[in-house]
Amino acid sequence: MGAVRVNPLPLLAGLVLLTACSGGGGTPAAAPSPVAQSPASSAPVTTSSAPVPTTSSSTPPPPSSSSEPAVTGKVVVLDPGHNGGNASHPKDINRSVPAGRGQMKPCNTTGTATNAGYSEHAFNFAVAQEVGAALAAKGIKVVYTRTNDTGVGPCVDRRAEIGNDANADAVVSIHADGSTSAGAHGFHVAYSSPPLNAAQGAPSTKLARTVRDGLRADGFTTSTYIGSAGLSARSDLGGLNLSTRPTVLVECGNMRNSAEAALMSSAAGRAKYAAAIASAIEAYLS
Repeated sequence: MGAVRVNPLPLLAGLVLLTACSGGGGTPAAAPSPVAQSPASSAPVTTSSAPVPTTSSSTPPPPSSSSEPAVTGKVVVLDPGHNGGNASHPKDINRSVPAGRGQMKPCNTTGTATNAGYSEHAFNFAVAQEVGAALAAKGIKVVYTRTNDTGVGPCVDRRAEIGNDANADAVVSIHADGSTSAGAHGFHVAYSSPPLNAAQGAPSTKLARTVRDGLRADGFTTSTYIGSAGLSARSDLGGLNLSTRPTVLVECGNMRNSAEAALMSSAAGRAKYAAAIASAIEAYLS
């Protein structure tokens, strides 16, 4: 399981998602072997934010499509796991970096893919962009750990640092798994445990439960092979261990499961995942 990119869509500042698939040291999966990152991992991440529309005091605001008020003044860091250039830079992404709890782990990994070849890094990036757009529309500042899907890294320690530096109200790392275990399917949400600081305690577990509940409410099935009831306590994921902000890593499903692979490979499926995650994040911030 899993571990930034310039996106044509406007980037908004806000929530960081952490990596847990093949690059974050998660459950072993039949995914491409880890490969690490160097100078690229320490390079600053370019982010952009779109101004939140305002209305004149004399003009009534336009009707909202939701009965819920906009959540403003919040920052969310979104962390799309892995990156499209990782596989071609094995020396960079295989180098060891701090991963918390005294561990050293590969900078990043390549991630997994469906049996038909649709890559996890592409899925992660596409979903993160849709989540970010939805949050930005609610007045939430969104920050991405990578702004394209052709670069290398950044390393897991740098991803955590981006969330910390942004003083994020929530950091969400987006991934997909690649388990070849028979019948393995479903999503799970990982959080750091035992907690290393206050943010990794109640705030992160609340974020994990809220994201889990949001995905489940939208019809997604919890994992049959990792964690319990869609939650997974982890002590081995650098992005979680090194975070000082409320942080979780979402494994949206198993790309080796035919039904989930079909959903992740479709634009409609990715939009469904993104809508559920964005709504859950908004609920947590509220």
